[in-house]
Amino acid sequence: MLTPSMEDYLEKIYELMKEKGYARVSDIASLLSVQPSSVTKMIQKLDEMNYVTYEKYRGIILTPNGEKMGRLMKQRHKMLEEFLRMLGISEETIQKDVEGIEHHVSPNTMNRLQSLVFFFEDNPNCLREFNEFRKKFEELDNEGDKK
Repeated sequence: MLTPSMEDYLEKIYELMKEKGYARVSDIASLLSVQPSSVTKMIQKLDEMNYVTYEKYRGIILTPNGEKMGRLMKQRHKMLEEFLRMLGISEETIQKDVEGIEHHVSPNTMNRLQSLVFFFEDNPNCLREFNEFRKKFEELDNEGDKK
């Protein structure tokens, strides 16, 4: 069973592998704002779980299972960003909220959110109508706050 922290590591390793072709402890530490020693400990755990292959001084390689999980974590992250963007959430808030949401939503809920994102992408008029409704609702809510 992967912890939220392990999922974050796999996502970052996956991103680095796609971007640079390799992942180093120092790069992961920088991206996650943690100490290199913490990265090494986590990488050793992920190695034991067969998500990565790690050899000291040689680097980190995702196993097929690790690549699959990293890709899923990245897709989940992007889908949540897109969903929140569709709702008109600010970019700053999106980044904070996605980190809070992505590890605490069931797979069933994630599938339903994904379906909603696809629906809005295929039906931009529905998204536009929803956003018009949302704005009216917010205006009414703001008027209530003024009273």
